[in-house]
Amino acid sequence: MSAPYHQIQIVVSVPALHLHAVLDAMADAGAGVIGNYTHCSYRSIGTGRFKPDSSADPAYGQKEAISEVEEYRIETICARDRVKVVCAAIRAAHPYEEPMLYLFPLLDENDFT
Repeated sequence: MSAPYHQIQIVVSVPALHLHAVLDAMADAGAGVIGNYTHCSYRSIGTGRFKPDSSADPAYGQKEAISEVEEYRIETICARDRVKVVCAAIRAAHPYEEPMLYLFPLLDENDFT
């Protein structure tokens, strides 16, 4: 049997103005490949909430003040061996100092007998 978790789901939230830059960076780094399709992702709209501390350099909002920003939540997948490259691409294209990234290992349907 092969090693588990060949695919990883990556989830990141990004302000609307930077949505396509982050989507393109993720795809260019190898995320979003499903069979014969590339650039695959799902997105939904929500509100991000944060309070930058005094040493932060916020792209949105003010230091020491709670801010809320309309953001898109992007969900996509990538091969396990591309995760570091995709995460680096997200960080390079994302306006936030510390984008919140979620990584979820995915089981393959063939793992269930």
